[in-house]
Amino acid sequence: MKIYFLGTGTSQGIPVIGIKHPVCLSTNLKDKRLRSSVLIDWDGTKILIDCGPDFRQQMLRIDNDALDAVLFTHEHADHTAGLDDIRPYCFMESKAMPIYAQSRVIESLKRRFDYIFETVNRYPGAPSVEIHQIEPYQDFTINNKTIKPLLVNHGSLPILGYRFDRFAYLTDVKTLDETTYNQLQNLDVLVISALRIQEHPTHNNLEEALKHIQKIKPKKTYLTHIGFQLGFHNEVQNTLPDNVFLAYDELILDL
Repeated sequence: MKIYFLGTGTSQGIPVIGIKHPVCLSTNLKDKRLRSSVLIDWDGTKILIDCGPDFRQQMLRIDNDALDAVLFTHEHADHTAGLDDIRPYCFMESKAMPIYAQSRVIESLKRRFDYIFETVNRYPGAPSVEIHQIEPYQDFTINNKTIKPLLVNHGSLPILGYRFDRFAYLTDVKTLDETTYNQLQNLDVLVISALRIQEHPTHNNLEEALKHIQKIKPKKTYLTHIGFQLGFHNEVQNTLPDNVFLAYDELILDL
């Protein structure tokens, strides 16, 4: 299994438009972050988690020529706004792209991308999707690979994280239920969000992320969905426990 970190930034990315904060002005490439997303290559099955506004750029910079499915964590724009750009994959394969999400997220996508879901007088250049409605803790399979969706609380909004064998990806986390903690045992690698140092009403700050990690006890953890307020990549990394790392764009893990 290979994990491609396509983006590790928060909803505005880093640098943020018009902001002159020192992190936004950094020349270190690890301080430059597109919106959060990962591509998982699992024995040749390529699964995308979230399809944000930087999706096209992300696919071009890793030269990715195939995609088997898109999994959505939730409906916010930084996780969904790139859906139209799946069209080259639909055209190359001459088939609809399988998408997996909760029913609420699917309804949101239908409102925002109505032409993609249209069944009458469809525009011939629109991408097409194959809808799969999923719910927390109800396993599903893609090419005989079993995936477990997990309940994550993004403030008061219930969203999804995903476990793939001994790897799990959780973004936009604030709190986790005991059932989710139990489903996250015996991980080799956990990815979890850590927005900034200060508290936030709907996202982990760094302290909260580290508390989740202490309870889950994965062998290694990578932090993602990072805002510029967290600080410079190299400086923050030096403060973290030995088995916790800041993820960065274009990082590849080989599990």
